[in-house]
Amino acid sequence: MLDERAKEILEGADEKMQEAVMFLEEDLKNYRLGKANPSIFNSVLVDYYGTKTPVPQMSSVTAPDAKTLAIQPWDKSMISKIEKAILDANIGLTPQNNGEIIRCTVPALTEERRRELVKKAKATGENAKVVVRNERRDAIELLKKAQKNDGMSEDTEKEAEGDVQKLTDKNIKAIDELVAAKEKEILTV
Repeated sequence: MLDERAKEILEGADEKMQEAVMFLEEDLKNYRLGKANPSIFNSVLVDYYGTKTPVPQMSSVTAPDAKTLAIQPWDKSMISKIEKAILDANIGLTPQNNGEIIRCTVPALTEERRRELVKKAKATGENAKVVVRNERRDAIELLKKAQKNDGMSEDTEKEAEGDVQKLTDKNIKAIDELVAAKEKEILTV
């Protein structure tokens, strides 16, 4: 049976590990896969009256079909700034506007670009695993300190270490599954 301090350490570690997995999941959504996905503009920042603002917070972003993205700014005077921000973001899209709406045609992915995206997804997955492993190390250090300084029993500390390892394994598995699914999605032509 774990004491309160051990439970506290485990909960903190679990929360941080899950945050790493969720961050990876969100990051992988931004990969452009030859299909129109409005979330690609989440990282495109526009100077909106002195504040760097993501495109979706200042306009309506839609995918009218599988190969087109349409951006309709709420403030028409921002069209040229949004166009420039899209070009500067280097996301592989060329904006065209008709004075009301900016349209971006999503080009098909080349084999080389697909391989690059797979490499990037794997690297991002590895970074998430490093965060999870670092959290495991920190949690185990906290458990050892609690045993040494706070009078936690050695059995409780060992049991909690086992639980930390189970959390680590569960989150590493989730990361591997996310990366494998994204890799399959990228390589599907």
